[in-house]
Amino acid sequence: MTADLSQLVKAYDVRGVVPDQWDEPLAELFGAAFVQVTGADAIVIGHDMRPSSPGLSRAFARGAAARGVDVTEIGLCSTDQLYYASGAFGLPGAMFTASHNPAQYNGIKMCRAGAAPVGQDTGLSEIRQLTESWLDSGAPSSDATPGTITQRDTLEDYAAYLRSLVDLTSIRPLKVVVDAGNGMGGHTVPTVFSGLPLELVPMYFELDGTFPNHEANPLDPANIVDLQKRVREEGADLGIAFDGDADRCFVVDERGEPVSPSAITALVAARELAKHGGGTIIHNLITSWSVPEVVREHGGTPVRTRVGHSFIKAEMAASGAIFGGEHSAHYYFRDFWNADTGMLAALHVLAALGGQDGPLSGLVAEYDRYVGSGEINSTVDDQAARLAAVRAAYEGRAGVTLDELDGLTVTTEDAWFNVRPSNTEPLLRLNAEARDEATMTKVRDDVLEIIRG
Repeated sequence: MTADLSQLVKAYDVRGVVPDQWDEPLAELFGAAFVQVTGADAIVIGHDMRPSSPGLSRAFARGAAARGVDVTEIGLCSTDQLYYASGAFGLPGAMFTASHNPAQYNGIKMCRAGAAPVGQDTGLSEIRQLTESWLDSGAPSSDATPGTITQRDTLEDYAAYLRSLVDLTSIRPLKVVVDAGNGMGGHTVPTVFSGLPLELVPMYFELDGTFPNHEANPLDPANIVDLQKRVREEGADLGIAFDGDADRCFVVDERGEPVSPSAITALVAARELAKHGGGTIIHNLITSWSVPEVVREHGGTPVRTRVGHSFIKAEMAASGAIFGGEHSAHYYFRDFWNADTGMLAALHVLAALGGQDGPLSGLVAEYDRYVGSGEINSTVDDQAARLAAVRAAYEGRAGVTLDELDGLTVTTEDAWFNVRPSNTEPLLRLNAEARDEATMTKVRDDVLEIIRG
């Protein structure tokens, strides 16, 4: 067996093409390494609808059980449903999914008990090293009595827990179009929404890991075109799109217009601050200026972090934050073991909209105050050199501040932009925001000219 694990292991998961880059024997080694590194005596495992997911999941379970660990398989689930099981059972967990990636990919998202992240510095590198050491000879035999592998359905409990966190029983009736993209939202949404005052219009709820209708990546505008059209045709109050493993949600308003994830972050932050009587809110450095503004206006303390799942979760735990949001539509809740759940964010949006009489466009206008570029990727030959060129162009200018918390962020009185190198591709990622369209356009174009030379 051969595999380049340095390419498979990313910031917080394992991800690659099946079976070219990894397969069931390798998944079995990962299972053995996972339990050895975490020291677990029991774990929980779930998987998505990709054709390769059941086999990989079961192989991982065999590897874990062979080392004396009891395994609970919850079967088909969303990633946040796996986090629910990890939190509710107090067990480390593994979710087999490649999220929004194309059909030929698969991966593992791993967590410790209570949905605590397994990141590069919290176990992932050790799991990789251990697995690499076993690639040719296999995992050493264990003297432990093999553990059990049992099945348990958690969907109803997961749905009930989410509904206990957001009260939707008294909202006005809403018509909502949901695009599951043939992903796990098609499995979870009917149960979570059951009994609520919602008229559900389902799109692509059939579980199909080949994604026959569009990629399950709503961050790409091309993949929400069908949803936008359907919302307008149905005269719906809003539309919601989930990614492949349904841990992220994207929202469009009654006109079919996309709602910025920063606006959703600000809206949910205001609700969580009201619920908890204040607190800390985490936002990454490429969310809108509006997020920290809204947090302060509602009596909260904003904390700015690097981009990324593991950084957000670490800061959530360190600061005791009640909520965190990212530009990529990941939303994290203290009430959900600091884990990310798109479904809980969607329930907050529905509760906020259904608790007043106006349209969603009017509601979110309060939280969407600036003009953003969205993320723009540029392929470059030398990331460091191009980033240095951007720094040189702005360093020393009057009224300009620079920081390097994550890549390079440049801030002026009327605008800001951030340029970050990709960790896995020869790309620089640009995000810009300004007080008006003309300023944003100029900032965006000036920076792109430097990046692209």
